[in-house]
Amino acid sequence: MGKMNVSNNALLALFAEMVWDNAIRKYKEENLYKEIDRALAKGDQTKFLALTSELKSLQSSG
Repeated sequence: MGKMNVSNNALLALFAEMVWDNAIRKYKEENLYKEIDRALAKGDQTKFLALTSELKSLQSSG
């Protein structure tokens, strides 16, 4: 029974990490969209391009 608890704990820890990683990625993505909108509103092409590149990178890594 002890091994089963260890396995269950490991699976729960892995699941928690996956949920946490997903929440962080979603937060970063939402923040980037807001920053992209601000850059567009200001007409800041350099910042817009940098932020969209960062967003693409974030989306391709997950």
